[in-house]
Amino acid sequence: MGGPDGTDALGAVERIYRDEYGRVVASLVRRFGDIDIAEDAAAEALLVALERWPVDGVPPNPGGWLTTTAGNRAIDKIRRESHRDAKHQAALMTYDDTPHEPTGLVEDDRLRLIFTCCHPALAPDARVALTLRLLGGLTVPEIAQAFLVSETTMAQRITRAKRKIKDAHIPFRVPAAADLPARLGAVLAVVYLVFNEGYLSSSPDADPVREDLTTEAIRLARILRGLLPDEPEVAGLLALMLLTEARRSVRVAGGELVPLHEQDRGGWDRALITEGHGLVRECLARNRPGQYQLLAAINAVHTDAPIASATDWSQIATLYGQLYAVAPSPIVALNRAVATAELDGPELALSEVDRLQLTTYHAWHATRADLLRRLGRSADARAAYDAAIAATENAAERAYLSRRRGSLAP
Repeated sequence: MGGPDGTDALGAVERIYRDEYGRVVASLVRRFGDIDIAEDAAAEALLVALERWPVDGVPPNPGGWLTTTAGNRAIDKIRRESHRDAKHQAALMTYDDTPHEPTGLVEDDRLRLIFTCCHPALAPDARVALTLRLLGGLTVPEIAQAFLVSETTMAQRITRAKRKIKDAHIPFRVPAAADLPARLGAVLAVVYLVFNEGYLSSSPDADPVREDLTTEAIRLARILRGLLPDEPEVAGLLALMLLTEARRSVRVAGGELVPLHEQDRGGWDRALITEGHGLVRECLARNRPGQYQLLAAINAVHTDAPIASATDWSQIATLYGQLYAVAPSPIVALNRAVATAELDGPELALSEVDRLQLTTYHAWHATRADLLRRLGRSADARAAYDAAIAATENAAERAYLSRRRGSLAP
């Protein structure tokens, strides 16, 4: 397979390994009760695959092959140890090499693992790192680069999180039905955090939009969607990210952020929009949609308009009102005020914005600046633009705000 140097074959092995990594590690964690053993065995299985697959070809069930090979390597390692605890002995006695197949909804090992990674006993940054490492299959250097910390720092963060899981006896299981909504919220928040860091990077040293992170977040959401097909907030989060990602290619131009109303809608990804709209329709057919479903519905209204002037702001304002009832926050109120400006004018919207306690949030200053500009209050708008520029590190956003500031009347 592949070219004469085997590079195509090696690339295929690495792609398959990345796709199967979460399933393999999760299966091994269940069997052996130890994340480190699972990771080490999965890494050894990759080395064997890199050696054999370019010569023998990819097996019909690569995930099963990797799981079986990794399991055998884990057993070999346990056998070599002179002291084994009871858990490892039990795992060794019960291990079988049946080819790996996906299991049912509640029994899926990946679902168990993602809830372990996002357990509330772990720090939020540790939840993100572990999820990307164990479910996404990203390497420690990749995760470190994604969040602009040193490899040593990220490695220590992951090590501490794994030690916390072991020392605190955090269970490797899906929460009980009564606890699932609250725990699922933490999982979805982690995935959405990864997406948002990619969609609008908070670091001056990173690209304004990070395709690697948005793509990984969507992949994790698709895994969750497959595991929890009847959870509407999972579908809502996936829809929200798809509809947002559909606009990525035209969101930055010439190093400058392009706001929604100025974007070339012909450059939007229609396949992602169609998929996202389908998920939104499915969500809204249910009773009492949650915050991700409502955010997805708002994005569906935006992406349904062929031109910016055709946007149904009345529907958007209604949806933001529903969102505020479900998840009240100043940021939701700020976005609702933007809709108010389109429906009732900038003066009423400004009065709403000025009541919000968001003086450290760059979007609050940017929204005020735009409303003040529309009211002809150039000096006040200039000061608000200055505050917005000072409050964001994203280079593309700073460039956009600077241009808007420079266009103000003297």
